[in-house]
Amino acid sequence: MRIDPVSLQLFVAVVETGSIAAASEREHLAAAAVSRRVAELEEQLATPLLIRHARGVEPTAAGFALRDLARQALHLLDDLPAQLRDYATGVRGQVRVFANISSITQFLPADLASFARAHPGVRIRLEESNSLDTVRAVEENAADLGVYTAFAHGDGVQSLPYRGDRLCLVVPRRHPLAGARPVAFRELLDEPFVGLRTGSAINLLLAGEAARLGRTLRLSIQVTGFDALCLMVERGFGIGVVPEGVFRLYSAALELDTVALHDDWARRELRLAVRHSAQLPAAAQRLLAHLQACAAGAAE
Repeated sequence: MRIDPVSLQLFVAVVETGSIAAASEREHLAAAAVSRRVAELEEQLATPLLIRHARGVEPTAAGFALRDLARQALHLLDDLPAQLRDYATGVRGQVRVFANISSITQFLPADLASFARAHPGVRIRLEESNSLDTVRAVEENAADLGVYTAFAHGDGVQSLPYRGDRLCLVVPRRHPLAGARPVAFRELLDEPFVGLRTGSAINLLLAGEAARLGRTLRLSIQVTGFDALCLMVERGFGIGVVPEGVFRLYSAALELDTVALHDDWARRELRLAVRHSAQLPAAAQRLLAHLQACAAGAAE
């Protein structure tokens, strides 16, 4: 059974005005058409809805019930465009975000929290991913927005500035390098390193720099996050390289020291990846603008 909303609207008009003639005048429709619509409703529902008499009409018990249900249904239908307008304007929606561990650890918690407070109707699905996979996810439409460490890639995504960070060396406080002057990476290649998982931007960077110097990066162990890396460094499994912002998170709780890296590549750029900013869903456009505003505020 499929009941036409127009028939419901006409039936409510008949009940509210007390006659088919008055309802037809209010709804600007011929009385015969209104009468036919009501008769079709009665046939569909297999029950009388109106008692017809010389003075007009009176609803049956079923008619009163249908009037109340019809008012609810028509109200929901009237509210439907407004509800969907929230999605069209970005007040409601869902944004898929892929981001590398450096951005998740240092910047995104605060930036996404402030966005969530300002846009409670938008759900953010955040997935940790290395920079290579993040850019690929955006390009393949598996993500609306990505945050990654800048590297050369194709034209399949639009790249926008976000934040900058600086890599530093972390060592146990009892290590000979603790408290040392800034060091160059080439001075560290005899040391064992605690590394992140294969494919991470930092691992690729360190391995590439070691190869450029004709050496091999000595990885004693690989872990999946900065917290585990710092714990392993503290326990003497090797030295590590992390963003300065990450070291500040763990410095109070762990027996670690930091040493500045003299190399130019230690200063990095984190960027935002989208397919086409103008073609993003409205909620994703709002998040993109928010992240850019947060970055601009931090730079001031």
